[in-house]
Amino acid sequence: ILKFVDPLTCCERYYTPRGRFVHVPPNGPCSDWDSDIGQPWWKDRRYEVGLLSAKTRWIRILNTLTSQEQLLEVCSEETLEEILQRFLRFNSHARSYTWKHQGQILDMRKTLAENGIMDDDLELDQLRLDRDIFIPTILLNFNDDLTEG
Repeated sequence: ILKFVDPLTCCERYYTPRGRFVHVPPNGPCSDWDSDIGQPWWKDRRYEVGLLSAKTRWIRILNTLTSQEQLLEVCSEETLEEILQRFLRFNSHARSYTWKHQGQILDMRKTLAENGIMDDDLELDQLRLDRDIFIPTILLNFNDDLTEG
């Protein structure tokens, strides 16, 4: 559950745009709220679905042959091979391309960070720059051999 600072009270609150639900405290004082609930359900490991990522980020994949681009949200732990697997639904011949960033051929066994594509989100936030403008772009250069799609 995300939190935010309420501009009226300057207090930290849970962000629930669709209304409160179980284990979320009310916005103000309330006599019928039991604050001794223990661990909230959203922190219970039994309800975890899949693995959690340390950080997700957006990348832009640009096909230099067709000028088509696709935005993907990827985990920091994902290798480029895993990203390619997810990208195959947009381009079934993605294995027929050389993946590059800033002129360098990328190692598909490594993560984005290991390939030198750093996550600048924190720095962009500090500089108050729009993250959507500064999304890293991976260029796909066609190798002239079609793999089976």
